[in-house]
Amino acid sequence: MAPLRFSSEMQRRWAIDGYLLLDGVLKKNELKRISSVVDRLYRKHAQPDPKTGNKKPLDRRNTLGDDDVFVEFIDHPATFDLVLDILGPNIQLSMAEVVVRPPDPRFKGFIHTDGGQAMKQIRVTETSWPLQIKIQYFLTDVNREDRGNFTVFPGSHLRPYPDQPVAVDAPGAVQLQAKAGDAAVFAHSLWHGAAPNHAHRARKTLIYCYSQMCFRTFDFLQHAPEVLKKCTARQRR
Repeated sequence: MAPLRFSSEMQRRWAIDGYLLLDGVLKKNELKRISSVVDRLYRKHAQPDPKTGNKKPLDRRNTLGDDDVFVEFIDHPATFDLVLDILGPNIQLSMAEVVVRPPDPRFKGFIHTDGGQAMKQIRVTETSWPLQIKIQYFLTDVNREDRGNFTVFPGSHLRPYPDQPVAVDAPGAVQLQAKAGDAAVFAHSLWHGAAPNHAHRARKTLIYCYSQMCFRTFDFLQHAPEVLKKCTARQRR
């Protein structure tokens, strides 16, 4: 797929909705490769639930040292030009995360904004560079509701987040339906989260966070020398 750029139509959607859903950014061969790595991490690191015996969800942070493929995704050729167009050039990678959400009838879903209590109170204007964005790569099909869907409130990035928790099925919520290989890009202040997973298989995603250079990173203070050796000059920056 050719590198994506921030077209005028994308800019309009971003300003109005606070997110973009991108079709087919991952090729079949790289999707197969990254899915295999994620499955291996899940088998190794997910803990069993003492009540059911099934494995719990996996939220694996700072994955760059787990496999070379995670380093390659730092500036993925299909999406990184779009990241630069949205955020500007003075940015850093703040997070590289693997999330696996298996079916769980007890999980009711959740909604939040990114960046903790302070950033929950911060919103930027429609013409400003964002403070932070995330790309969520979908590694499994999520083509029906209640399959652990990434859930958003379009336009909420310009509204204060309430003091009380927001239900995943509150008015205005949209469960995004996506295919394996699609990706969502979203602003830190967008109300978002995960819907319940009533399917028969896990929802698997890969999340990369980019922020302005003045921010502290989420996953790490510094990387091990063996990780940096795998990076290109741009990736090390």
